[in-house]
Amino acid sequence: MILEPNTSIPAKPGGLHLIQVLHFTITYRPGFKNTKADVLSRQFDSDAMLTSQKPFLPPFCFLGAIPYGPGQGILQANLYQSYDLMRTFEQKQSQIQMVNEEIMHDKGAGKKPLEDLKEPALLFPESALFKNWGKNLTHDEQRDAQAAFEQYGYNVYLSDRLPIDRLLPDTRDQRCATKVYPETLPTLSVVLIYLDEALSIIKRAVCSIIDRTPAHLLKEIILVDDHSTNEKLKEGVDAYIESMQQQKPHLKMLIVKHHQQLGLAQARLSGWRAATAEVVAILDAHIEVNVMWAEPLLARIKQDRTVVVSPVFDRVNYYDLNVVQYNPAAHAFDWAMWCMYESFQPAWYSLHDESLPGKSPAVMGILVADRVFLGEIGGLDGGMKVYGGENIELGIRVWTCGGSIEIVPCSKIAHIERAHKPYARDLSKFMMRNALRVAEIWMDEYKYHVNIAWGLPLKDHGIDIGDISERKSLREKLNCKPFSWYVENVYPALATWKDVVAYGGIINLDAQKCMDQGPTPGHIPIAYNCHYYHPQHTFYRQNGEFYVGGIKSHKYNDNRCLADPGTGNLPALYPCKEAIKKSMGIHWNFTQGGELRTQKTKRCVEIKDNQLVIQDCTGQRWRMLYVVRNF
Repeated sequence: MILEPNTSIPAKPGGLHLIQVLHFTITYRPGFKNTKADVLSRQFDSDAMLTSQKPFLPPFCFLGAIPYGPGQGILQANLYQSYDLMRTFEQKQSQIQMVNEEIMHDKGAGKKPLEDLKEPALLFPESALFKNWGKNLTHDEQRDAQAAFEQYGYNVYLSDRLPIDRLLPDTRDQRCATKVYPETLPTLSVVLIYLDEALSIIKRAVCSIIDRTPAHLLKEIILVDDHSTNEKLKEGVDAYIESMQQQKPHLKMLIVKHHQQLGLAQARLSGWRAATAEVVAILDAHIEVNVMWAEPLLARIKQDRTVVVSPVFDRVNYYDLNVVQYNPAAHAFDWAMWCMYESFQPAWYSLHDESLPGKSPAVMGILVADRVFLGEIGGLDGGMKVYGGENIELGIRVWTCGGSIEIVPCSKIAHIERAHKPYARDLSKFMMRNALRVAEIWMDEYKYHVNIAWGLPLKDHGIDIGDISERKSLREKLNCKPFSWYVENVYPALATWKDVVAYGGIINLDAQKCMDQGPTPGHIPIAYNCHYYHPQHTFYRQNGEFYVGGIKSHKYNDNRCLADPGTGNLPALYPCKEAIKKSMGIHWNFTQGGELRTQKTKRCVEIKDNQLVIQDCTGQRWRMLYVVRNF
């Protein structure tokens, strides 16, 4: 049965309300070379569509008998508000029937039941791909899956075998399904950024956008190829877009190709420049948009064109491509400019409505904005290289130059979190460079916090951050607020380090070894050959606190203080508040090139027989790598 849009069914007297859904999960089963899929589970849910406040359609459903009770009137067939999806059900039904017949034929031929088949040994037991997936693959299939995983950072082997138009679980707050949006909303350009992505992943992203975005709102889809080298991919994308254009002649579809790799910021900038709709959504290509993803974003921008919005991301596991629900959260960062999720400010939670937008200090890369407004505030910084920091830069600029950023919980996008990024296995050098660029343009007297976070000298670090004169002129032209305003009003949870007087690492000048945080978890610092990486990052504050192994970027986190337990001959590392509760000494007297002496017991941290100890002072000397100011 195919239900036409807005079909009405007359009520029948008598009978019970019953909608029975037969739910099949279909996946590829190795070992049956002539079959495409294997029915692995069958479950019944007789109440799902009666108890849910929103339509419930699991993948590949059959509708059972639908008798109706007296006085119930008309049942409107409005499942997922998507006629295109309903048209696929009968096709899926026939596919499943064929699969069942193949399986019954195989079993009738004397083959062992699936549960009796012996699992092949894993060829790659240490691979992240096979930790929770793929135990029944043959050796050849494992090799194919692992090779694709190493190339892309997610399970392409499985992606190629999943439906391009697969259904996603509706993970929105139940209140979202009842919201009504204005009939007239801004038109939308969707930009997808990719670099040597898997073809099936790109197809699934495009398909989800077409299927789940109202046609009268979706003006165009723009794919930006940041110089992919896979010729088969390029041919496949060209052919797919040409095919989709023929199927959807009223939808503009465009591919923008870079002749060299320019990085995420430049790719997003190219997509924005090519867009012509009122609103532009800039997305990664390894995503699938969910039901009614666009309307909440467009409605919020219609209310205020200066708001840059972002959906809530659900995680798609890189190994089995299942969707894991994420709750709404702000997009935040540390002083090294690594992104993270963080709680909204308390005012949002006091509203007791998780369907409402929440303010966010930054945006994690997937953003939706009024196209003209984004241009007015400078678009995206094309001087950022490869990866990292561009979203933090945009967040600071939007907030300080007249706009705001919000996360919209009623908009959901499923996003693959890769195991690794194939285009840059080590992102840190790009992150470091871009972070320094952002700091120099936007952070005023706070800019040295980025140097401290990365363990770099305040001057002469030797890293080229590019020409920043144009971006500084833009900031002046827009009359943007100072970064201190941003810290105080937008991101008050960000800890400031104005009282850090020395940092980097600390070396014992007599033993020529450095203090190191030692094994973690653990509480005993050690003496170790100097390498000045994270375990040896040390920080001395004006109040006498001494941290080893890093410094926290947020007020809600506690640093690990070097402490004198008061007894024994070993120093300790504990969260500062815990050390105080244990009556440990956490304040130290230290001068560059001098002793490291605790104020409480007057004992010194020294090195004896290559071991870090705390004992009566013998005059051993220590030196910090970098000094912010004299102390």
